[in-house]
Amino acid sequence: MIAHMLDFLNRSPPDPVRLPLTGSQWTVLTILGIYLVFIKVVGPWFMQNRKPYNLDRAIKIYNIVQIAYNVIMLVFCVHFMLGPGNYNFSCIANLPLDHEYKNWERWVSYSYFFNKIMDLLETVFFILRKKYRQISFLHVFHHVYMVYASFLYLYYYGYGGHGLFLVTFNVVVHTMMYTYYYQSSLNRNSGGDLWWKKYITVVQLVQFVIIFSHSVYILRQADCQTSRLSATWGSLISVVFIILFSNFYVRTYILPKKTNSAGRTMSKAN
Repeated sequence: MIAHMLDFLNRSPPDPVRLPLTGSQWTVLTILGIYLVFIKVVGPWFMQNRKPYNLDRAIKIYNIVQIAYNVIMLVFCVHFMLGPGNYNFSCIANLPLDHEYKNWERWVSYSYFFNKIMDLLETVFFILRKKYRQISFLHVFHHVYMVYASFLYLYYYGYGGHGLFLVTFNVVVHTMMYTYYYQSSLNRNSGGDLWWKKYITVVQLVQFVIIFSHSVYILRQADCQTSRLSATWGSLISVVFIILFSNFYVRTYILPKKTNSAGRTMSKAN
């Protein structure tokens, strides 16, 4: 198994076209290394004797940019898969290198990878606003994983294919998520969360169930070899994220209600 993994990691990219930041492992690992050092060491040290920065305007602009970016990306992904790409969803293969719409597939796929790097700014804002409680293990793991996994897919598997289909669901989630962030920033002075906050997590869980189901469906087809690696990884990581996000949902939205309910019962008894 280790030999197969080393062979895979030493493999040359199937697509010779390397778009910005996808040329080597070192570029992405450097970005993620700087990110982790900043949010864990440099950022908290820098903010130790400083008041939280007021970044309301910057965050609103960032959220608007993210909403627009994800909506445009969603439109292009769906249009490409149903139109020029003409994907067969029962066995999705990357377009051949000489396909007339190959550059479409490259740039649509790359736009998702680049957006995952943009997402890292969210944690930077948390640091500069001293919102350390929001920088949970799930938050950091999710951001680091999405950047690195997106790179690995583009580098070792190529642009488009089964991975592009899977991440389209994530684009829907992020459109919803950044819309919530923007609306929440407009209602910050009123206090409390918006009523539909918990449904973002529900939609995320639905997303992972869909990804898992489709990946298993691909794997059950013996004659579909092109998507097997992507489908295998998609099914495994979906289970990991279903566990992590379910745990987050229970700890955030279910256990507090039970605690408050128990507290009210005790108060009445007294």
